[in-house]
Formats: sequence, C-alpha cells, structure tokens
Amino acid sequence: MFQNFLLKKMLRLQGVPPEQIDMFIRMMEKDPELFKKIGKEVEVKMKNGMDKTKAGMEVMQKYQNELKKLV
Repeated sequence: MFQNFLLKKMLRLQGVPPEQIDMFIRMMEKDPELFKKIGKEVEVKMKNGMDKTKAGMEVMQKYQNELKKLV
C-alpha cells in the first residue's frame, strides 16, 4: 500500500527502528479504526493547546489494553 510506504518513510526519518516500524504497521492493519480514533483524540488535545508528544502519550495510555492485544 502506498500509505504504508509513506508511513514507513516518515517514521524512518524520525529515527524509529525498522523492527518497530513493521510492528506498528501490522498493528494498524489489524485495527485501523482504533488508530483513527486515537488520531482524532490526539488532534482534539492538540487543538486545546497540548503538546503533540504529550497528547499522543495520554491517548496511547488510554488505549493501552487494546494496543497490547494487537501486538
């Protein structure tokens, strides 16, 4: 998929190790709706003035159990 290619390239540029990139892609393919939901929640927190990293961490913690099931 072209989206996966772009996502891999972006993550590589940010210094994410290849094995983590592959794991992340597989997780997204298993439950794309969860990742859409996470993305929307991060976006809302950022619009409310929260730092991108902190917003991402908070939302990921909220969905920690669901994410563990995908690994």
